Amino acid sequence: MEVTASLVKELRERTGAGMMDCKKALVETSGDMEKAIELLREKGLAKAAKKAGRVASQGLVKLAFSADGKKAAAVEVNSETDFVAKNEEFIEFVEVLAQKALDADSDDMEAFMALSYKDEGTVQDALNNKIAKIGENMNVRRFAKCETPGVVYVGYTHGNGKIGVVVGFETDAAAEEIGVMGRDVAMQVASMNPKFVDETAVDPAWLEEEKKIAEQLLLNEGKKPEMLSKIIPGKVKAILKEVCLVDQKFVKDGELTVKQYIDNTAGALGKSAKVVEMIRYEVGEGIEKKEENFAEEVAKQMNN
Repeated sequence: MEVTASLVKELRERTGAGMMDCKKALVETSGDMEKAIELLREKGLAKAAKKAGRVASQGLVKLAFSADGKKAAAVEVNSETDFVAKNEEFIEFVEVLAQKALDADSDDMEAFMALSYKDEGTVQDALNNKIAKIGENMNVRRFAKCETPGVVYVGYTHGNGKIGVVVGFETDAAAEEIGVMGRDVAMQVASMNPKFVDETAVDPAWLEEEKKIAEQLLLNEGKKPEMLSKIIPGKVKAILKEVCLVDQKFVKDGELTVKQYIDNTAGALGKSAKVVEMIRYEVGEGIEKKEENFAEEVAKQMNN
């Protein structure tokens, strides 16, 4: 059986083992997932693998910034329960990883997991140690580093790490000068979850699909096909105002768009400022969560 990237990714998510270890295990077992898990357990990842069937959809997002705001990083680490996400050791682990992401040479996850971590070996080793000690499946899910020349980064963390946002401004202002504005815009991203910074960043394939959906809805409403070409442009414009950050109504002042708020602030400073980048990480987004009630979660935690 061919060892595909998706197989390697699945094995990594199920065991917490490193990418290369997962690939080697799958090669040795001819792509047999269960045998690969067993092999990784035999190589010393048993405690991590025992937790691997559990869904890790809780956790934390942490951000890190250089003193001058010219570098920024975000990292998401998942755990099974919110109890662990509030564990001091887990919090410190994620904070250290955010700093490591800030200093990383690339955005390659395999290289990141191979970085040294205190006296515990690699980041992967440290993760396995946390899984064994705390007793839950955990996963370093993703990280990002921002360092575009001429861009200053500001961030906002919501809900004690449930959502983390980094926003980058192309500006000649210093980080402290745009700090309040940057935080406001980052809060906008956290709250309204825009898909794109502006129209130039819109994915053409996504927009085409939205057009098709809008056309079908209009047909279902009884609109004549020959009328669609006149109606769709207006529909598209309305869609873009919702999904593009700069065109959204500013949540703190509905009389302004986000772009107008940025322009007004920059004008008052006598300097230029344009939002050009954004990262929004929400803990567990896209992960299939198991339905559990609070009592069951407490019971499971007590039984670990």
